Order: sequence, then structure tokens, then C-alpha cells
Amino acid sequence: MKKKRVGVLMGGGNAEHEVSLCTGEGIAAALEARGHDVVRVVCGSAETAGAGIDELVRRANLDTVFIALHGSGGEDGCVQGLLEILGIPYTGSSVVASALAMDKVKAKELFRLHNVPTPPYYVIDAAQRGASLEELVELHGTFGFPSVVKPRSEGSSVGLTVVKNASELGEAIDLALSFNGCALVERYVKAIEVQVGVVDGKAIGGIEVVPKSGLYDYKAKYTAGETEYFVPPRLPETRMLGVLNIAERAVAAIGCTGVVRVDMLVTEGGNEYVLEVNTLPGFTATSLIPKIAAKNGTSYGDLCETILAGAKLHSRLKEPKPAPVIAPIAARIS
Repeated sequence: MKKKRVGVLMGGGNAEHEVSLCTGEGIAAALEARGHDVVRVVCGSAETAGAGIDELVRRANLDTVFIALHGSGGEDGCVQGLLEILGIPYTGSSVVASALAMDKVKAKELFRLHNVPTPPYYVIDAAQRGASLEELVELHGTFGFPSVVKPRSEGSSVGLTVVKNASELGEAIDLALSFNGCALVERYVKAIEVQVGVVDGKAIGGIEVVPKSGLYDYKAKYTAGETEYFVPPRLPETRMLGVLNIAERAVAAIGCTGVVRVDMLVTEGGNEYVLEVNTLPGFTATSLIPKIAAKNGTSYGDLCETILAGAKLHSRLKEPKPAPVIAPIAARIS
């Protein structure tokens, strides 16, 4: 493909800043190796303090943007909307799909609407922060323990807690609410965790993750040796076909495009559940999507090239026309 001046947008001002830098550097190096003119656009760093993403992107004079941000501000439609307005094609999903996927509550509502299985849940908002143990137990009702508590809109399992009894519920809820004022309480499902890679709506395979701690949290994801991986997952072929089908349905329900990762639970009893859809999954050379692609014979660099080739403007906004010259009101009245 024609070589382009590509801005790899990385960093950000949230809890996933360092993870994003690793993702962005891997992508930038891979594209440079293929001859692209790559600009590392690092936002949220000390060097760029005071400069917004829009200013950094404008300065770089880019043909296209490869989004390597994670979490709020980068994965939730905000940056996508900015790039639509600036008229710069970008990788990944649209503004709407990005926002819906990042919002765990809205995503689960769409899953249920489209008959995509997902664990039962309920929502706690900021008004209930600091509620007494008795009030929380009453709200929790017969939901049972253990339960999973997490922020409504964070990635990389940031703020996630597995609570084993009622006494742990309040602290977990307060932690989740501290991120964005809304918490999701989800029923704990004993199952193996399978992550599925989906490229332009088509599942390319899966990977089974087995964290030593039993919980695939931030530490398990980003600490070497904390998690064991199996590609493909240790599932019968017919069962795996069903898992891939559900992953594709989850992506279609939200309307995601490009390269997406679907996080799923697969139980011994024959049930599959979708936890969430990640529109900008981790993308270092050792991340899950590249591992899945490598099993299919696609190198990390080739995968980066494929993603870049799919960069586009989703809304097809046109350049605004010059505003008409209107005579002052006083002149028109006279």
C-alpha cells in the first residue's frame, strides 16, 4: 500500500497511560520497518503538558492516525469524534461504536437486546456512594456471592474487585465509583476465560488465559509469568465454533469495525457469556490479538499494516462552507 505519514496516538491521561505507550511503541516500530513515515504523538506526558490532543495532531500534519490509546478519553469515542471533525482518517471503530463498547452497561443492554449471553448484573450510581452496609445488602438482595464489582467505563480491569461476602461490598463499590461515578455489579461465573479476535466482523481465533491468581486482573495482564496462555483454547472444535459465533454476534450488536477483542467466559456446563468488547485491545508484540493472529500465520507487522489499511472517516463529514456575510442588524432595519 502507499506509504503514509502516520501518527501513532499513544499515552493519554488515564490509568492505562503506560500500557498505551507500550502498545504505541510496538505499532510505531512495526510501521517504520515497513517504510511508513511515522510520528509518535504522545499525549498526557510531561513533555507535552498543556497541549491538547487536537493541537498535537494538528502540529504533526498527518495523513492518518493509528489510535493506540486505551481507556477513557481514547477508547470511548472522544478521540474518534475529534478526528472526524479534523477530517483525519483513523483506525478502529466509529464514535458511536467506541462509546457503546466502552460503556459496560450500554454494551450489556445491547447484548441482551440481540440475544448475546452475558452475566446478570445491576448498576450502582454515585448517589449511593457511602451507603451503609445494611443498605448495600438490601440492594444486593439475593444476587449472591462471590460477585464482581467494576467501574462502568474503564479498561484493563482497572478498579475491578471480586467480593466474596457482604462485608467486602462497600469498599469495592467505593473503589469502582471513584473512577467515573457509576459501578457495575456482575454475577461471578466460574469458567475458563477465552479471548476472541475479530477482524472486520469475522472471528480469526481465540486464546485461553489462565491467571495464576485465578483472576485476570491488571497484575495478571501486565506482569510477566502471572498468566498462562493456550492458543487455541483447550475446547472441543464444535464448542469453539459456537464461541466464535457468539463473539461475532457481540461485535455486530455494538457495530464495531477493524480489529476487536471479545472477552468471554466458557463454563463446564456448556454456557458461554460475553463480558465485554474491546475496540482498542492491547497491541504489543506479546498481546493477545497478535498471539491469535500469529497462530494463523499473520505476523505482528502484517497485522499492523492490515489495521492501518482500514483507517477511515466513519461520518464522512465534509469541509464546512464559508459562513455567509450577513449585514449588521441595524443596517438591515434601516
